[in-house]
Amino acid sequence: MSILSLFYRWAMAEEYATAEPFTYRAARALFAGTGREVKVNLAVRRTPKPHVTIKYLEPDFTELLRKGLRGLAPDGSQDTGFHGRELTRNAAVGDHALATGMRLQEFTYLLPWEIPALPQEPTSVPVPFPVPAGIAKGRKFRTTWTSYEALAGLHHYVELDRAATTEGSLWRPPRRWGEPLMVTEPDAQGGLINGVRRSWESLTPAERRRLVAPQGGSCLVAVKNGGGPFTAWATVFERTSDRIRARFEPRFPHVWPHRCRHTFAMRTLEYLVTGHYRQAAKLVRDTDADAALVFYLSKADPLLVLRDLLGHSTVLTTEKYLRRLDTTRIYRHAYEAAGSEAGLVDTAAAEREADAEFDDQDGA
Repeated sequence: MSILSLFYRWAMAEEYATAEPFTYRAARALFAGTGREVKVNLAVRRTPKPHVTIKYLEPDFTELLRKGLRGLAPDGSQDTGFHGRELTRNAAVGDHALATGMRLQEFTYLLPWEIPALPQEPTSVPVPFPVPAGIAKGRKFRTTWTSYEALAGLHHYVELDRAATTEGSLWRPPRRWGEPLMVTEPDAQGGLINGVRRSWESLTPAERRRLVAPQGGSCLVAVKNGGGPFTAWATVFERTSDRIRARFEPRFPHVWPHRCRHTFAMRTLEYLVTGHYRQAAKLVRDTDADAALVFYLSKADPLLVLRDLLGHSTVLTTEKYLRRLDTTRIYRHAYEAAGSEAGLVDTAAAEREADAEFDDQDGA
């Protein structure tokens, strides 16, 4: 704006213009200890709306992230230029964040006993995943869902890699965190903590970080070498995205944990709008799947479903949240797909008609 205002001042001096299209206000500025009166241009450049800076990962970038967390190249081969550690842990928790939409605090301080059981058979219907009140935002319990594949990966990590890391671990929380909280007789609901029965629901993130498992090591799902709790997920996602951008895809964005939540929201909305979950529910209607979940997927309004999964207090919050993401594409694709299937929309004819509009522009 300052350059443009100088241009207009030159134009006025040369008598090419009679006035500036700007207004000013008087202000006092300090230069090298000396104050003087200046004019401040009240015109400002347009700034991006908040939604412009909030992004999510498209399917191809989601797959790049998942492979990157596993130490793989985009084609699925081993990335020979990378020698990372704890790749099974990073992949399991990364897939879990993408599949559940849980916030950073929620998946960081999850305990192994709070992970739901894996269905006996693979299923295309999402699996309910309770989010404990003790780690949820506002301490408000909710149930989100996950995919069978992501849940299986989490179980695989807990039962194999994590078990090997924590076996015989002598880890204890540092003194600055407070006294160790020794866990015995754990089950799905709670356990004895320093001899007192407590539910997992009642434990805050700070308390969970101090828990010591019966077999040794931290009680958090994700652990590091030596058995201590691992919480530096922002660093894991940042380094992975930096590596992908530097080695394979310059357009790959910076990924922070909350971007996984945005990605979950967009993918889930797309599935809900296109009827993906309704079709999945039909496939398992006659099986032993959760009847309430099948009904929920078949009948509920997409915004109501997404509101509950994300833990928003009202649908209005969900609507405002979605306005900050590009949902236009989802509804457009759903409209075109439904119209084509019903024989109501001829997409090819529409493309030809649109092309003809541009073909005729020179002769208009």
